[in-house]
Amino acid sequence: MTDKQLFDELVSKGIIDGTLAEKIIREAELANAPAEELLYERARVDEEAVGKVKSALLKAPYKKIDPQAIPEEVLRIIPKDISENYRVIPLEKNKDMLIVGMLRPDNLRAQEALKFIAKRERLSLGVYIVTPSALADVWRRYEPYKDEIAAAIKEMNLRPGAGSRIVALEEGVRTAEDAPVIKLVASTLRHAVDSKASDIHIEPQHNYLRVRFRIDGELSEVASLPPVLSQPVISRIKVLAELRLDETRIPQDGRFRTEIGGREIDFRIATFPTPSGEKAAIRVLDAVAGLKNLNDLGLNRHDYGIINEALAAPYGMILISGPTGSGKSTTLYAMMQKLNSEKVNVVSLEDPVEYFMPGINQSQVKPEIGYTFASGLRQILRQDPDVVMVGEIRDGETASLAVNAALTGHIMLSTIHTNNSIGVIPRLIDLGVPPFLISSAVNVMLAQRLVGRLCEKCKFAEDAGPGMEKNIAEAIGSLPESERKEIEDKFGKAPHKIYHAGGKPDCPVCRGKGINGRVALLEIFQMTRRLGKVISDKFTEGDLFDEAKSQEMITLRQDGVIKALEGNILMEEVLRETE
Repeated sequence: MTDKQLFDELVSKGIIDGTLAEKIIREAELANAPAEELLYERARVDEEAVGKVKSALLKAPYKKIDPQAIPEEVLRIIPKDISENYRVIPLEKNKDMLIVGMLRPDNLRAQEALKFIAKRERLSLGVYIVTPSALADVWRRYEPYKDEIAAAIKEMNLRPGAGSRIVALEEGVRTAEDAPVIKLVASTLRHAVDSKASDIHIEPQHNYLRVRFRIDGELSEVASLPPVLSQPVISRIKVLAELRLDETRIPQDGRFRTEIGGREIDFRIATFPTPSGEKAAIRVLDAVAGLKNLNDLGLNRHDYGIINEALAAPYGMILISGPTGSGKSTTLYAMMQKLNSEKVNVVSLEDPVEYFMPGINQSQVKPEIGYTFASGLRQILRQDPDVVMVGEIRDGETASLAVNAALTGHIMLSTIHTNNSIGVIPRLIDLGVPPFLISSAVNVMLAQRLVGRLCEKCKFAEDAGPGMEKNIAEAIGSLPESERKEIEDKFGKAPHKIYHAGGKPDCPVCRGKGINGRVALLEIFQMTRRLGKVISDKFTEGDLFDEAKSQEMITLRQDGVIKALEGNILMEEVLRETE
């Protein structure tokens, strides 16, 4: 298998961008280094996907391994220096066969080394393809330091993971009167998780206690309780979050973690005093439902390539814009997951920390004690970071520090409030960032919105009316030529079919809502040399739009219209959100 064969197959499957593939192969030739290893350094691709492509090309099976399952006696068969030199690891020993993992099974020198070891041990060989991460995980097993740590923990009688408190929802029953309230709160939290709610609102009204869930961006009332339960319910929530029960005059914040349905769920609590009593807003942070990969964001192939290239760059800013609730944090977390590895120091500054991500150093700002995005960013740069995530650029000081961080060898991820991706540049200038620094520091500007995903089970289609056809024609007609032709071939000419929410009461998927989850509308504006020249002179918004058009940027409206024609979302909602 040649590097070209591998990279051609990776490009054809959309795993890497063609331009990036050519660049890496050229670099490998100049450096006389394996192109595949450069690929993992430059692009941080999905290693498992690459392994499966190699498996098909080499006719050798791919295996996802558990490093901890390899017995010590098997590990000792191949010494660490040979393992690292030839990129091979022992996996298991079955009777007279040694099973090994290889990064490149077609490497002749590695084959010879393994044959020598197998002959010495009087064993035959079985080979699987494994990933670089699997190799690194097994190499750590060779280190005595890990054994010393395990021994120390054993002496202290600690268990791994000790210290992260898991709250039992029914704990703390002291009297018979407590039990019903505790069960009521526990049932509410479980029902919210089962309903995939993002927020719970417990609101004392004049003559009842209202419980509302936010599901797929919309609030709906799920329960109406007697007003006498207001204080006991709020007190129970405060107990779970370890908030002060005797303080009802000022807002309080807290969080707790519990186990529901076999997985750990975080709940973030914010209380708020009202004339009728304390209100509680509870954010449900379910990592299974909330954390997404880049592949899950709905990026088209062109935009996915741009984002991957920006994440693989040695430095520069990626800025995400959009209103509150448009999914900016979800996209930031997806990017951090992509960058997160043992060799990369990822540090984030958030307000607040939503999801705890293993391997990432997350910190929450506290403006009330002077710990702001600006002051925190100064400290972060002393932590030797490779990647810095700042929750939001709100002021000139934070913007200036973020730009300087991007210019001094860091990948900088952040959000900024603008209407679209083009508006990021004027906004940075408004915050006092010199235009010539923007062109050097910023790599990509991304704008997004969230709209409801139509239920696949009960949605239905009909012909678009004249007014809707006009909007569709305008969006498709202004697409880049190659994209326009593909869309026209796929969906034909007018009348186009547009889809509506069925909302059938008996639908088992959406339960009568007609919506099941949400979809992101995205547009990506890339910093180029030509754009740098535009913003270095006096420019107008029209100049930026002309540059976006020359980049063949797909706008929020166009991305939404395409997804609506595909039957994923409501065309009416696309037009409303991108007006």
